[in-house]
Amino acid sequence: MDTKILLENGTNELEVLEFVLDGNAYGINVAKIKEIIPYQTVTPVPNAHPSIEGIFMPRDTMITAIDLKNCLQRGVSKEGGLFIITNFNKLDIAFHVDEVRGIHRVSWENIIKPGATVSSAEESISTGIVKIENRLIITLDFEKIVTDINPETGLKVSEIDEMGNRGRSTVPILIAEDSVLLNRLIVDSLKQAGYINLIHTCNGQEAYEVITKCKNEGTLKQNVQCIITDIEMPIMDGHRLTKLVKDDDATKDIPVIIFSSLVNDEMKRKGEALGADAQLSKPEIGNLVRVIDDLVGRK
Repeated sequence: MDTKILLENGTNELEVLEFVLDGNAYGINVAKIKEIIPYQTVTPVPNAHPSIEGIFMPRDTMITAIDLKNCLQRGVSKEGGLFIITNFNKLDIAFHVDEVRGIHRVSWENIIKPGATVSSAEESISTGIVKIENRLIITLDFEKIVTDINPETGLKVSEIDEMGNRGRSTVPILIAEDSVLLNRLIVDSLKQAGYINLIHTCNGQEAYEVITKCKNEGTLKQNVQCIITDIEMPIMDGHRLTKLVKDDDATKDIPVIIFSSLVNDEMKRKGEALGADAQLSKPEIGNLVRVIDDLVGRK
């Protein structure tokens, strides 16, 4: 299956693969997918997390297979179905699903964040809901699913401790990150690293509204000297935000750092074409601090 995203850079669109578990529709960003293959027999791993079915080696690469049905507390999958093999946060992981329905091209503007009645923001494994024809597709937070199984794959905040004591910096940094948990962890980590002047927003649209307001008031330099953005966000994604910033003479010199689980070769090319100053994979919080140091000229 060809999973290359045939989208122009910065259009605020994505392609969602719709798949099925127990008759319910779920979605995953096609940018995370390497391939889709028929179910293969896996080798169980002793003392593994209950959601880990085991390991297998297609084409000499060892991949961990995760029972997505178990993750969603819908029982245990039987043999059969398909494996969606993904790559994000520099990990190759297979997710066991019942079937795949197809790919839909959608705008981030049309992806709705789940309300508080569905689940609390930090605990939710749903990143959004999109309506296709007459059915609702729930897009899942695959990074959180994997981190809940193995916290070592998440944001490596211990890297900040290893930096030791650092001086305080009042350089104003704007953050766009839709995950409540990751937003908090990034803010806490940067504050620990000495960056205390932070504005954090939930998506690219909110971040761009801050930029526009400061630009109109003539306070841009005082309030935004560096931007950190995720890629996958509802309403406006990080690539669209980067394009808007870099296409504007008033803001093009503000360093933009893309900090995302989706920083693979293809996404790096997209980010470079849009003018991103740096692109880092989500776990590398220590490298994020070092890049900020370089870009804002910290001594």
